[in-house]
Amino acid sequence: MNDPEVPVARPEEDAPRPRRRRRGCRRWLAAAALLILAWLGWEAATWPDVAALATENPETTAFIERYEARQRRAGASDAVAWTWVPYGRISPHLKRAVLVSEDIGFFDHHGFAGEEIREALRTAWREREAPRGASTLTQQVAKNLWLTPSYNPLRKLEETLLTRQLERHLDKRRILEIYLNVAEFGPGVYGAEAAARRYFGASAAGLGERQAAELAAALPRPRTWHPGAGGPGYRRHVERIRRRMDKAAWLWRVI
Repeated sequence: MNDPEVPVARPEEDAPRPRRRRRGCRRWLAAAALLILAWLGWEAATWPDVAALATENPETTAFIERYEARQRRAGASDAVAWTWVPYGRISPHLKRAVLVSEDIGFFDHHGFAGEEIREALRTAWREREAPRGASTLTQQVAKNLWLTPSYNPLRKLEETLLTRQLERHLDKRRILEIYLNVAEFGPGVYGAEAAARRYFGASAAGLGERQAAELAAALPRPRTWHPGAGGPGYRRHVERIRRRMDKAAWLWRVI
């Protein structure tokens, strides 16, 4: 009596499973590629005209729009204080105070400053305070005008590209002028002119050294650190800025 035949699997019968896996991987890769292309297309379509800022002032900023939206959600007034003034009508004391506080090497770097990060850490250790972000003024202009405060990789990539474009198309004084006009100096208070009027009843051109230091000290935490509302930490920061201004007399030659 013959033994019943036992079916033997042929090698080709096992082939469909790896083929299915490969097809699945290809579909995922194709979908990812489409998403990337869609993102690149969106970025290209909405990318700001950075070069235009060499001669044109921005009509609004991402940070102002976010503040207005937050106020509306809270059922509060979304009015902001913001008046643009040219570079020559901003006190040199404020320029010096902001530079020593936020980016002492501004006139020497090309948008990015590794040494600034190391100096921020050294200062934090020496003065027993949390380190500041160490973003250059150019990076802060890019973030204020067009981006969100988040730190996801895509936002950092956008910030890097925009920073390079700002440095390529604008001179240093124009970048500093924009920064001083869009920085937040308190809740709903943007730019040097509005801040000077709000806190001191003066123009941006008429700010003295002490007033300039008080405004510059508000920049890291404008919602809580600003003239008339700051606590001990804010006052210590004001004094640090005053000391740095005294030591950086050379800034008079570049501003």
